[in-house]
Amino acid sequence: MNVLVTGKGGQLAWELEQTLPKGWQLTALSVDELDITQASQVERVIGEQQPDLVINAAAYTAVDKAESDQDTAYAVNETGAKNIAQACKQVGARLLHVSTDFVFDGTHSTPYATDTKPNPVNVYGASKLAGDIAVMQTLPEAVIVRTAWVYSTNGNNFVKSMLNLMSSKPQLGIVYDQVGTPTWAKGLALWLWAVAAKKDVSGVYHWTDAGVASWYDFAIAIQELAIEKGMLNEAIPVNAIPASQYPTPAKRPSFSVIDKASAEQASGVKTVHWRKQLSMMLDELKANH
Repeated sequence: MNVLVTGKGGQLAWELEQTLPKGWQLTALSVDELDITQASQVERVIGEQQPDLVINAAAYTAVDKAESDQDTAYAVNETGAKNIAQACKQVGARLLHVSTDFVFDGTHSTPYATDTKPNPVNVYGASKLAGDIAVMQTLPEAVIVRTAWVYSTNGNNFVKSMLNLMSSKPQLGIVYDQVGTPTWAKGLALWLWAVAAKKDVSGVYHWTDAGVASWYDFAIAIQELAIEKGMLNEAIPVNAIPASQYPTPAKRPSFSVIDKASAEQASGVKTVHWRKQLSMMLDELKANH
């Protein structure tokens, strides 16, 4: 299997490289090697590579910046996704496209199903939804997977930020009224490989780790586990604050738990509780330092 991954340098592309199935070939391209907003470049590169499968892990993910940089967000998240889908169609490649929980408005109190009508509340979510629609219209047999709160040992993310802040600040205030599910990028990568091996899977799926957390719960778990593992020397006070006390340019959904049942069924992979995944990621982070 010859696989092309976009978004090299990002957390997911890195984990896909680490977890590549035996005997498969992977070419990961960064934005400097493949600018997905340029249709002719995408067509040329995918034409030259002739991949069996493309995993589109490239995205404009700066949620707050997107509010004032709408054109770039749409160029990457909508036009870029469409360009890749069209190039895949031309060479007969399968496409796995990565999307987000931010296509939903956060007004639910039960997990969002894959067929729930999207209603994004910010530019990032709207641009990703536009990309999902473009992919489905261009290549109906593609797989779209929506995920959330992704972190990895590689790159910048909430877990690593918390570890830095907890070792340098006297106390922290973390938002408690935004609820979702953390996702270790390695778990997402393994799900993508499982689906890649099943040729007949298509459509929209949701994948995160199992369970539910607020950002505050997530921060508390990071501190507890890091102390347990000797990665932090002492606990600092972590205070629960409402999102209204931490205003951001982009509005965020207050509830973005997504339903993973169909993704488990299609892949044969079971979700693992986020706290267990966090513990394994911290072990990996500690071993690599």
